[in-house]
Amino acid sequence: MADSYYDPKDLRKFGKITEWSEELGTKFFDYYGKVFEAGALTAREKSLIALAVSHVVKCPYCIDAYTKDGLQKGITKEEMMEAVHVGAAIESGATLVHGVQMMNKYNKLSM
Repeated sequence: MADSYYDPKDLRKFGKITEWSEELGTKFFDYYGKVFEAGALTAREKSLIALAVSHVVKCPYCIDAYTKDGLQKGITKEEMMEAVHVGAAIESGATLVHGVQMMNKYNKLSM
């Protein structure tokens, strides 16, 4: 099997981004940590949202991280898959709604 472009071990190196830009890296991690604290949404709900978004943005590191996080927070495989489907539906809808742009352009040019 060929090596993957994404090395799962790199996820453990994520915190090192501060080495090349300490101020911005630190601000990012402060923000990131704050976002995932319980607020109007529980930490569990935020983890499930993060998992769905991870699939939409196609981030294998995020998928690994939030699958693990979700398991630790008691999210079931059925809830995870349903969240992935929600993300897929939104992404598909966003792609298809751009068809209106094409239809408008076609109608304008074919007059």
